[in-house]
Amino acid sequence: MRWPRATAPAWIVHAGFLACVLAGGTGYALTAGHSRVVIYTLVVVLSIALFGQALISGHLTHRRPWMLAIGGLVLLLADHLLWPYWIVEGHLGRGEGAPADLLLAVAHGLFLVGAAMAVRHRMSADAGGIIDAAIFGMCAGGALWVFVFQSHLPAGSTPLGQTQMLTDVLLLSACAGCLLRMAVAATGAARGTIAYLLLTVVLTGGAMTVGALSVPHRGAVSGVLMLAAFLTIAAGAVHPGAPAAVEPQAVVERPDGRYRLFWLGLALSVNPGIAAVQALRGDQTAGPQLPLATMLIIPLVLVRFKQLTGQRERAERVLAHQASHDELTDLYNRRRIMAEIDRALTGPDDVIVLLCDLDGFKPVNDRYGHAAGDDVLRAVAVRLAATAGPDREVGRLGGDEFLVLCRGGADTEIAGLRDRIQAAVRAPIELPAGSVSVGVTIGAARATAGSGVDRAGLIARADARMYAGKPGRHHRNAAA
Repeated sequence: MRWPRATAPAWIVHAGFLACVLAGGTGYALTAGHSRVVIYTLVVVLSIALFGQALISGHLTHRRPWMLAIGGLVLLLADHLLWPYWIVEGHLGRGEGAPADLLLAVAHGLFLVGAAMAVRHRMSADAGGIIDAAIFGMCAGGALWVFVFQSHLPAGSTPLGQTQMLTDVLLLSACAGCLLRMAVAATGAARGTIAYLLLTVVLTGGAMTVGALSVPHRGAVSGVLMLAAFLTIAAGAVHPGAPAAVEPQAVVERPDGRYRLFWLGLALSVNPGIAAVQALRGDQTAGPQLPLATMLIIPLVLVRFKQLTGQRERAERVLAHQASHDELTDLYNRRRIMAEIDRALTGPDDVIVLLCDLDGFKPVNDRYGHAAGDDVLRAVAVRLAATAGPDREVGRLGGDEFLVLCRGGADTEIAGLRDRIQAAVRAPIELPAGSVSVGVTIGAARATAGSGVDRAGLIARADARMYAGKPGRHHRNAAA
């Protein structure tokens, strides 16, 4: 069997990752110039090769997110090959607006898109939580930009470079928020891969921070952190939990809507609050980047509002359906079918009701149990709805009593419908315990348009005619 595979032990990946980080990081730190370029190139190529092997072997399922991730790796390799000394000489995180900065931001954008696609599969049951996590991440990224990056950028940084860098910080922060949410909710082997991907984002952000803060030997430190970031994403791809990392996972939603909205509102107020403080202080380092960061968050907020609105509409539809339909058979319940009769009686057509009571249902219920009885009722409900057709309403009054409401129709037509219902109900019903059959007695009653007959009187007549065909049974009033 080809490697990697989901049954391999995870410690092999951890050991290989640590060995590569120690070897590559030590070699990079102890050398300089061209040697660092060579080591960096070898590590990037190794990462892409491991990622590619995981794709080719079929280890990585739902390939599209992973293809975007490897596309980001290839862009980073192209960035390094075009400007091999850019990281070595400590240009990362300086906001210079160089083409290398732009290509790096595009690569991170691919990672974000790939993470979003993976999240769509993995956390489909927690879409709201993921959007919230991305919003929190971007809000935190705005604060990080002001207090860590913007205030320490060199004089040589350009507005374009600062905008590129801010976008990069926001993308990484959004990725970190989503992956952190996934890591908290993850179970089993998937945690390992998600943890590696989260570590990739943290290491990349750390490398940029080192450059922005002008840490001594920032070229060496940033380079080592970026090497480790390359190796973490490769380790995540070959980790045994990689196939499970993009599989859907059920998430139990906590009933904390008010608190979530509070924290979400607080997070959204951070960047405008910082901008207001900068304006009051007359901070000369303040620029248009922070308002831009707030504008970039707006689409996520709109998506979240749309999702909340959709949830509310779906909940209202579910509640409306539950209020008007029988839970067991999904037919109209007693209240709804009675309201339909009242509505029909105000119309211009004759109103005919067919009151249906099952024969032989109790012996089935007693012999096979209530679960089998429920199966019989569901089967009868399906047959009644199919036989009545879309122009007639069917409801369950309770127990084994059903009602079919007809608006208009000649006596011959109603008689034919009655015969079809009896034939459909009598057909054998297959249960796990065996085949059973029940019959049905039907009482029909008509209210002529304008006759003044009310619903109670109409059903009472149908009820009497139904029980006339069942001698010896106790009369039960089906009226509301």
